[in-house]
Amino acid sequence: MTYSREVENMCPVTKGPLHGPAPIPEEGKWVMAKEVSDISAYTHGVGWCAPQQGACKLSLNVKNGIIEEALVETIGCSGMTHSAAMAAEILPGKTILEALNTDLVCDAINVAMRELFLQIVYGRSQSAFSDDGLVIGAGMEDLGKGQRSMVGTMYGTKAKGVRYLEMTEGYCTRMALDENNEVIGYEFVSLGKMTDFIKKGLEPNEAYEKSLGHYGRFAEEDGAVKYIDPRKE
Repeated sequence: MTYSREVENMCPVTKGPLHGPAPIPEEGKWVMAKEVSDISAYTHGVGWCAPQQGACKLSLNVKNGIIEEALVETIGCSGMTHSAAMAAEILPGKTILEALNTDLVCDAINVAMRELFLQIVYGRSQSAFSDDGLVIGAGMEDLGKGQRSMVGTMYGTKAKGVRYLEMTEGYCTRMALDENNEVIGYEFVSLGKMTDFIKKGLEPNEAYEKSLGHYGRFAEEDGAVKYIDPRKE
C-alpha cells in the first residue's frame, strides 16, 4: 500500500463506533452482508437493449452468492432469443459479482443482470421474507404447466381498432364482436398443450381442437354476432 507524503505525516486517530452494513432481509433472516457469499435470494430483473427494440426478463436463484438457477425470457428481437440460450448456459455456477461483470451476449440481458444485482444486494428480492428461500426449480415453476413464457401481444390502429394476437392462455385465433363491433371475447389455442398432445401421438387436427378454449362472451347466445381472425380481417 502506498501513501502520499501528506497522509504519511498525519497522526493516527482511532476509529470509534463500528458502523457495519445495514442488515437486509434474505430468505427469512436479517443479514449484514459483507461478502458476495453472504447473498441468497430469488428474484427478477428487466433490461432493454440500446435501440430499445427488445427486452429481457431475467430470473435468478442465488444461494450463498452462487447462481444456482437462471430463467431468461426475451421479447421483441430475434437475435436476443439466441443470446438468451447462451446466457442461460453462462450464468449458473457464477457468483453474482462474476455475472455482473460477464458479457451476457445481449445488451438487454446485461442490463437485466445489472438491475437484478441491485435488487438482490439491497434485499429487495421475491424471497426476502421466505424461510430458506425458494427451491431450485422455482424459475421453471414460474412458467406454469405449459412451461412457456406468459406473453401478451396486442395491436391497434385508430382506423381499424384493436387486434388480440396472443394472450397468456395462448395464440388468439378469433375475436368475438357484438352488434356494435366491440370486442366481447376471444378464442385461443394453447400451443403448449397442442404440442404435448402431438408428442403423445394425437393427430395434429385433433390436438388442435382439444387445445382450443375461449374467454369472455364468446358464444352467440352471449351476444357475439361476428367473429374475426385478428391476423387477416
